[in-house]
This record gives sequence, structure tokens and C-alpha cells, in this order.
Amino acid sequence: MAKYVDDSILDAALNEIKNKTIKMTVCSAQPSNYAAANNGGNVFLGDVIMASTDFTITNGDASGRKCTVGQKKEVNVDVTGTATHVALLDTAASKLLYVTTSTSLALTSGSSLTFEAWDIEIADPS
Repeated sequence: MAKYVDDSILDAALNEIKNKTIKMTVCSAQPSNYAAANNGGNVFLGDVIMASTDFTITNGDASGRKCTVGQKKEVNVDVTGTATHVALLDTAASKLLYVTTSTSLALTSGSSLTFEAWDIEIADPS
């Protein structure tokens, strides 16, 4: 029997991220919770404020749907450390919405970084 999911179902999940993300943070390890990823958290290195316009939902590269998180330039680094993860936060509800790995990058407090565009992809069932 074939499997199927309507794009609207996948879009609903991606829209939760698009519409509720208020901050993107760079972290020195995978945050275990919201507090760890937010300002002052034990893995927090820097952050940037996000808006729903920073996210674009389209067809996935292979199947399903994807949400592209737009590039953010000149993001201030608050804490010296090595970046390994990126987190999306809903600061209104104190929720850690999404975490992904990043290329390892040594950061110095007072410097700036660029978050390149990246995708969150949900494949069609197979």
C-alpha cells in the first residue's frame, strides 16, 4: 500500500517554526533545553532576532517540503567558544523549537559572524 501526506500537513509543522521563531542562536554544543540555548545559557555564544519573513517554505529538494532559513549577516558574538550547533527559539513561550549541527567555527567575543541560509526539510513518507 502506498503512503501519502498532503503538503498542508508538512507545511503546518514548518509554519510552527516560521511563525514562532523569535531568535536564532549559535551554540558550543547541543543545547539540552531553552535556557541552555538562550542568552546566558551554558552553550550560548551569540544570537540574532528573527521574523517570519526570514523563512520561506517551498517544495523539498528530493520530496516533501522544506523551510529555508535566510542568511543573517553581522551577528554579534557575545561569548568566546567554538560553534557547533544552531538553535531556533520561541522566546515568547520559552521553547527550544529546533536544533541542528553547524560547521565547527572558533568564535571570539566582540566579533561577528554570518549565518548562511540553511534548510529544514521534511520528506514525504516512503
